[in-house]
Amino acid sequence: MKLAFRWLTPFLALVLAITLLPASSAAPSADLVAVRAEVERLQEDAAEAGENAQAAKIQLARLKSQLESVRQEADVQKASVESVEKSLSAIAVARYKSTGLGEGLELLFSSDPSLYLSAAGSLEDVTRKQSLELRKYATAKQRLDATTLTVSDKVRLVQAAEARYRAQAAQVEAKLAQAEKLLSKLVKADREKILKLQAMDAAERQRYSKEQAKLANAVSGRAGTALRYAVKQIGDNYVWGAAGPIRWDCSGLTMRSFQQSGVRLPHSSRAQFGYGRSISRNNLQAGDLVFFGTPISHVGIYIGKNKMVHAPRPGAKVQIAEFGNYFGRKKYVGARRL
Repeated sequence: MKLAFRWLTPFLALVLAITLLPASSAAPSADLVAVRAEVERLQEDAAEAGENAQAAKIQLARLKSQLESVRQEADVQKASVESVEKSLSAIAVARYKSTGLGEGLELLFSSDPSLYLSAAGSLEDVTRKQSLELRKYATAKQRLDATTLTVSDKVRLVQAAEARYRAQAAQVEAKLAQAEKLLSKLVKADREKILKLQAMDAAERQRYSKEQAKLANAVSGRAGTALRYAVKQIGDNYVWGAAGPIRWDCSGLTMRSFQQSGVRLPHSSRAQFGYGRSISRNNLQAGDLVFFGTPISHVGIYIGKNKMVHAPRPGAKVQIAEFGNYFGRKKYVGARRL
């Protein structure tokens, strides 16, 4: 399944600049401030839906792998059943040649040889070889029937996971469309004001982030390798579902950063929370993964001094930001050390 990444319009980035407006006649109107807040909320919702989609995508891949494994098992079991059936047919033919019609022919044309045995009442009338082959058949057929049911169950699970993924991906697009619609309603003067200040805001954020990025230079080991890779991406755009080389979502950035250190992570903040060992807030070290949201929907790499490098949301760029018990509306939920 392929879903194309949505190219964000300039409108989704420019609202970040409003916060830099001085308290003067150039200050934004109350309506403009409200629009900015609503757009940012929609962008955050889109990012959260994107992480939900990534979690569903990972679950879908796992279920597809399980389904393929069970199907292969069913193929092997089917071949085993067919092999025993051929053996039974050969025995029946041989018995027919030696005894004529009767038991051998009934066995040959029975849709289920085990039913014939049941009707016969006992195994005393068949040869030892027939008895052994019939037991093999009954066991193999029972296993095949059970595996066939498992295949059906896995197919239903895969279909449900596909539906969840599509629904979350559609939610991302819907939230971004709502944000774009709000911004498109701004009058030309407001759009020009925001465009002018957007460059100032972006420059300030980049200056701050690159200044703080120096903290990564003192970190050694694989944590340091991951951090230094992450800070090199400062200034790259956020795009949900992206994992480089110049566009990222939050879990795509952390996944690719730790890949440089030889650590394989899934492309999902929720799934990444299951890797490494839990670290308390008081024992955070640079290079730890920090997680936010209930359920988890955001991840960054701790760089020290209550700061992280991360890909925030649509309309924003990879940057270094401070966090506390919350990051925006998302609650801090824990950290993992890889």
